[in-house]
Amino acid sequence: MKKRIKKQIFGFSDDSWMYILLLSTLVILGESLKSYTFMFNKVELTYSLILLPVIFLLTNYITKKYDFQTTICAISASACINVIFIYMINFALGRSANLMTVGGGFCSYVIAQLMNLNIYKFLLENTKSPIMLIILNYIFSLIVFYMFYTLLNLNILVTDTYWKGYFTTIFIQTLECIILSIIDKKIKKGLEK
Repeated sequence: MKKRIKKQIFGFSDDSWMYILLLSTLVILGESLKSYTFMFNKVELTYSLILLPVIFLLTNYITKKYDFQTTICAISASACINVIFIYMINFALGRSANLMTVGGGFCSYVIAQLMNLNIYKFLLENTKSPIMLIILNYIFSLIVFYMFYTLLNLNILVTDTYWKGYFTTIFIQTLECIILSIIDKKIKKGLEK
């Protein structure tokens, strides 16, 4: 049986750039959906809450299919492209971009992704990746994201319904993470093919 040799383009395997582009696109979509909200249990929530666990799933998929380095490149590229997108949209709309808001989103995204990546890599290398640990990794990554996002944007997030919205968001995303963890378990590692 012949072993397939993958072409390398700028240090990436021949198709990893598609997943990096997909991750960047989902991050931009998540940023765009922040301004659209819906009501759930008398709390106003943003539609981007549905997309964030999917972004973590895609990051974990890149880790499984390729490797740690490719995932680091994907996280870096998606974070930088998102910042460029925010500045371009604000310029096009004639608004000034608040550095704290953009920086808060950037830092919380990168920190949560790196936490998720390191824990996930540990699970892949040192365990049989039980589904409960994968679910907990997703939930922990979401909590880290919101913790840093809140700390870095505290002056604009203090409202009377903040905590109710926070726990409702985590609850909805936890349900989504359970479904995504089942999908995650069915994905084979790149070396298992």
